Amino acid sequence: MPTPITLALPAWLDEAAPPGRVFADAHAQVGLAIALARRNVEERSGGPFGAAIFDGDGRLVAAGVNRVLPEACSIAHAEMMAFMAAQARLRRARLNEDGARYVLATSAQPCCQCYGASFWAGIDELRIGARASDVMELSEFDEGPLPADWPGELERRGIAVVRDVLREEAREVFRLYARAGGATY
Repeated sequence: MPTPITLALPAWLDEAAPPGRVFADAHAQVGLAIALARRNVEERSGGPFGAAIFDGDGRLVAAGVNRVLPEACSIAHAEMMAFMAAQARLRRARLNEDGARYVLATSAQPCCQCYGASFWAGIDELRIGARASDVMELSEFDEGPLPADWPGELERRGIAVVRDVLREEAREVFRLYARAGGATY
């Protein structure tokens, strides 16, 4: 009998990020990702990262937060959780295979794992709050190696990159995380 693999998002997430709600622009979309990261720290339900997938009309498809420690799973990053939730909701592995446009909004620049998954998940744009340098300056997280021109690599694959959206607000979540004691949950 195969070993079942199950990952769970926190119970508060659907109330905080109801699928179908419209977030009109990059500030609103990254703002949601940052708010989810903050709430994840406040609820002590995971690390200080949030992510959300939106369709081309700004409609929220799915959201995720970091669940690495609560789920004892190194791939349970916010972006990965958002990808999996969106793929489950849309019932397809590549989100944009139907020709529609999808955006990934993140509270912080994707690590090397989430960067790689972005190629295959089928997103058309990546909108980012904090930079990897912010994450590593303000926390114990190591974001791993990326190509020197990682934004260019994404853009060559048809994924637009918008950085520094609400960057200071995103940095504040890492300060909050540090004040809360860091990786204690």
